[in-house]
Amino acid sequence: MDIVAQAARTFGNAPAIITAERHWSFADLDGDTARIAAAFEAKGLLLGDIVALVAPNSASLLLALMALMRMGAVAAPVNHRFPANHIEGVLARLNPAMTLDASALETFVADALARTESRFTAASDMSRPVSIIHTSASSGKPKAAMHSLSNHYYSAKGSAENLPFGPGDCWLLSLPLYHVGGYSMLYKCLIDGGALAVPSPDESLTESLASFPVTHLSLVPTQLYRMLRADGGPERLQRLKALLLGGSAVSEPLLREAVGEKIPLYLTYGSTEMSTQVTTSPAPVTSAEGDSGVVLTYREVAIAEDGEILVKGECLFMGYFDESGLRTGRDSDGWFHTGDMGELSEDGRLTVLGRKDSMFISGGENIHPEEIEKALCSIDGIEEAVVVPAPDVEYGMRPVAWIKVQKQGGPDDATIITSLRGTLGRLKTPVRLTRIQEWRTIPGSAKIDRGWYRKLAEG
Repeated sequence: MDIVAQAARTFGNAPAIITAERHWSFADLDGDTARIAAAFEAKGLLLGDIVALVAPNSASLLLALMALMRMGAVAAPVNHRFPANHIEGVLARLNPAMTLDASALETFVADALARTESRFTAASDMSRPVSIIHTSASSGKPKAAMHSLSNHYYSAKGSAENLPFGPGDCWLLSLPLYHVGGYSMLYKCLIDGGALAVPSPDESLTESLASFPVTHLSLVPTQLYRMLRADGGPERLQRLKALLLGGSAVSEPLLREAVGEKIPLYLTYGSTEMSTQVTTSPAPVTSAEGDSGVVLTYREVAIAEDGEILVKGECLFMGYFDESGLRTGRDSDGWFHTGDMGELSEDGRLTVLGRKDSMFISGGENIHPEEIEKALCSIDGIEEAVVVPAPDVEYGMRPVAWIKVQKQGGPDDATIITSLRGTLGRLKTPVRLTRIQEWRTIPGSAKIDRGWYRKLAEG
């Protein structure tokens, strides 16, 4: 299936990509990506070849990703913010047939668009691989997840059945294209007919919302917190049709604030391996209960005996790619073990409890750090928290916490301890609180490096 050509036939001159400099219609995309696909073929690229793209979001990157998908190559967008030695390691494992950094990509696309030749061999097999997206890797080396065209196609179809995104709509590309949440937008655009707004890399979120006719937006909780405090931020969010919030747990106070501001907020749970969304709110949330919504079509969810969330379906990736080839991520029954703990209600609503590998035992009781973090963030004045285990002679392990408080100050330790003992009990209350101004993050990512804090606590 050539979904770019199909989109051109279906949506024609409707806007597809919007930048500050230019608008592309779906018909424009068909012609431009055909020329880029022809240029890739002229360089000797064959069906199944891997192309690494080490570049920030841009219209050129979007066009190149679509062109590679059309002619059957495998696009591997790489986090350009990784340290140089990390990028070298990723590329060594991918062993791509071609690598393009930001400068080379812009030149290649510009040269391709200047060509008159637009004939290429379109790949039609839905089961063919089209992308390699690296997991965010909260700890350890990121894994290279390979997806088929079918995976991304059904991911977008199921998402649209729950949250429509059609002609006249505009989704801000606020997530990087090397992230599955960003890359998936390519398919939402082509299959559903909405436009993607591509801001310049140095533009703030507030500026982007003012510059483009945005109706749909994807954020992580930290971004939502900042937008609610930005000048005019709540008003801009209120005008949206939908704000999709995921990426990490949402604190009850933040959720309550967003609901109070009447923001059309949809909570979602997903993973790289499932091609992005697994569950999503069926309608804007109206309370601070904070489950992750219902299971979308083309997905299946089950809870293992130990409480782990298991997933499978049309969206489940092909497997992990490394030097030895492709290895499956499924068990003997076809399920992928997410490493997340959760509960599934009778009506199919999923509540995510935390990471399986972050749980520890203290005094014979299972402790989920996420439960303590949620309780900490429910205390007025605490913005974010990280809880990890620290060795203890008597209990084996006890929780310790790092907290980030509001600039105007925050509650003192005694107030925090009293509150937590009242809600969680003495055993789950951290034995040590450390205030910080900035988090230690994973290199090249905005994600908190929990492994670093765990090692610090063990030290």
